[in-house]
Amino acid sequence: MSEQITPPLSSDTQAMLDCLRQAVSKTLESKRRLGHYSVQWDGKTLFAIGDDAPENLKHPQQSDRSTA
Repeated sequence: MSEQITPPLSSDTQAMLDCLRQAVSKTLESKRRLGHYSVQWDGKTLFAIGDDAPENLKHPQQSDRSTA
């Protein structure tokens, strides 16, 4: 399999990407502090992170840790 080469981003595009990443980080941190779960994508499937996450959405590794 060949490696994907990512072309360099323009300064405007990089600024937008940085802004989006910062907004997502702040939102996820806010949800964590409030005790809310978040739904994420690992490239293959959806999974939920958080104490109140529905069991059917918890990542298998996360479920193993909570029962240990």
